[in-house]
Amino acid sequence: MKNYQLLMTKLFEDWSGEAAAQMDQIAQAGSDRRYFRIRGASKSAIGTYNAEFKENKAFIRFTQHFWKKGLPVPEVYAESLLNGVYLQEDLGDAQLFNFLPPFGEPWHDDVINLYKKSVVSLADLQIRGGEDLDYSVCYPRAAFDKQSMMWDLNYFKHYFLKLAKVPFDEQALEDDFQKFTNYLLLADCNYFLFRDFQSRNIMIKDGNPYFIDYQGGRKGALQYDVASLLYQAKGGVPPSVKKEVFEHYLDKVDDLVSVDRDFFTDMFYGYVLIRCLQALGAYGFRGLYERKEHFMSSIPFAINQIEDILGFIKIPVKLPELFRCLELIVKSDQFEGFDKKKYANSPLTVKVNSFSYKKTGYPSDPSVNGGGFVFDCRFIENPGRYEEYKRLTGRDKPVIDFLKSNGQMDNFLQNVYGIVDKAVENYLERQFDSLMVNFGCTGGQHRSVYAADQLAKHLMEKYGVKVALQHIEQEKKAWVN
Repeated sequence: MKNYQLLMTKLFEDWSGEAAAQMDQIAQAGSDRRYFRIRGASKSAIGTYNAEFKENKAFIRFTQHFWKKGLPVPEVYAESLLNGVYLQEDLGDAQLFNFLPPFGEPWHDDVINLYKKSVVSLADLQIRGGEDLDYSVCYPRAAFDKQSMMWDLNYFKHYFLKLAKVPFDEQALEDDFQKFTNYLLLADCNYFLFRDFQSRNIMIKDGNPYFIDYQGGRKGALQYDVASLLYQAKGGVPPSVKKEVFEHYLDKVDDLVSVDRDFFTDMFYGYVLIRCLQALGAYGFRGLYERKEHFMSSIPFAINQIEDILGFIKIPVKLPELFRCLELIVKSDQFEGFDKKKYANSPLTVKVNSFSYKKTGYPSDPSVNGGGFVFDCRFIENPGRYEEYKRLTGRDKPVIDFLKSNGQMDNFLQNVYGIVDKAVENYLERQFDSLMVNFGCTGGQHRSVYAADQLAKHLMEKYGVKVALQHIEQEKKAWVN
């Protein structure tokens, strides 16, 4: 057990008066923070470790302030700032994102109502929560000011435009950035800006939204956060629902402060644009630069949002070079993805297996050509070494969270995808009928099962190819695959 886990355990036991009976690591998202669910006999809490002192301080001080005002945030139970650990209320696992219908399918009233509840609470957080807030603890900056905006726009320039090889005139684009930020600052920027207000940072507990991950918050305009939620790339919010939820949000804002609705709406679309550019920059960094598949797959969704925005946005300042770049992005075919329809009748079946080096060894390939790939997962930290995971498999959530929290597995799978994808594309083109991919670990129970499942899912989603998935050791136990 690492030192910060020992510190969390002590915080939990001091706070709860109970022994920490179980500690499960929760999957990381896009940050380096590490989360653990700690359980005692009757109480549970979320332990967090983050080496960035200032970020921790911002989150804790914001949370204490908001919680005292009765706003929907987790209670901070205990903290050890100098050691980078703190304990907060366990809000469960249900994110608002989990309630969203599949992309393109109708939205029902229950989901729309969750969005409406979320934006009502957002307005409270921004306006009432922003009153008397100590903005001096903000990290990395106290306000979403011109400097912050330029950071986001340059992030988009360096990590998306340049990596995607979109040609641009550096000086002309810089001039547009200056004009654009000057325009955005016409909005009232004296409220709390959550910064990453999207459906994965909204927990649903007992039918009500609670907010997490606002440690990057600062003073700014109201429009930014509601733009973040409604124009989240993979949110898939239909235009009619965007309008309905936005109007509902404005009604709540109107109850708290006086606003010019027409001016507020005009400014809103400027903030929609800068948020979408920031998202493209993030997807460029994580996807084009770090080659992480999840972020690569988000790029087409973000581009669709840009295309949608270009159809209606009206900004009363001329931004010719920026909009020329956006038109080039929208018209480019480099992010369109694989043409599944072209190979809908392909004979190819990809056989994906998990196996045990210790018990069975390499699976045989009965196909005519044989061959394929064998990937060894044994270098990845083994959940089977821990008592709480020994009777679980790579399909159980605690094990999945453990493996996803370990950067080795994520990086390993990104490399696997890069290798296997090339073979699949080649075999589809050449009308081959078989490819085998095997994942082995010590017992064929945790790491190899998870890796095989992830590759199978990746191949079906990206290529629509037929996949025959087999978990050799688990299926010996009459396991239903």
